[in-house]
Amino acid sequence: MQAGKITALYCRLSQEDMQAGESESIQNQKLILQRYADGHFFLNTRFFVDEDFSGIDSGRRISTA
Repeated sequence: MQAGKITALYCRLSQEDMQAGESESIQNQKLILQRYADGHFFLNTRFFVDEDFSGIDSGRRISTA
């Protein structure tokens, strides 16, 4: 593994799944992405979660989890 490199795993909440807090959709995406990364030997994974649902929203909030 090269120092300072990460594997970015991106999760996004759809408008249909929008609800207070982290949705089941986000939890499922994290599981699927982590399994894929593990299965393909991607190391040093880090999740980035898009908490907004609109592609035109200028106040989007992406958090690291």
